[in-house]
Amino acid sequence: MTDRQDTAVRAPLGERISAKLSNAADEHRANARPESGKAAAKAAAGGRPPRRARLRLTRVDPWSVMKTSFLLAVAFAVVTVVAVFIIWSVLAAAGVWDSINDTVRDVVGGEDAANWDVEKYVGLSRVMGFTMLVAVVDVVLITAIATLGAFLYNMSAALVGGVELTLAEDER
Repeated sequence: MTDRQDTAVRAPLGERISAKLSNAADEHRANARPESGKAAAKAAAGGRPPRRARLRLTRVDPWSVMKTSFLLAVAFAVVTVVAVFIIWSVLAAAGVWDSINDTVRDVVGGEDAANWDVEKYVGLSRVMGFTMLVAVVDVVLITAIATLGAFLYNMSAALVGGVELTLAEDER
């Protein structure tokens, strides 16, 4: 076996990282100020190109997140309750519960099956009660998780600087 001395030598890790970061920064700068054909034509015609503002979202108010998430969660709960009611009503109108009862009577037979009714277990009052319970728990959980998310975002934004946004004016 021969010892090869002509193998490629890699640059040190620090140089490779700084080169990657430099390339990423250059790409970011190029993407942050793209000159569109309309903007260039408007500037050549005497108008000014649309203004751009680079902003950084460094803090989210947990109280406003909590209020907004609570209202959205309540809206979601109302939609859930109405949807379950409509689905249960459609199934009842289609005769699904009677069909299930007939099938159970045919399969099981006997006196016990004659008294069996599926609506004792999945009746409208039980289903809607369970749906209301789930909706209330969802409202509490969604509100708490969104508020906790706001606190976690604020802590991480304090460490890394937040999310950078570029806002542009309409070209109209």
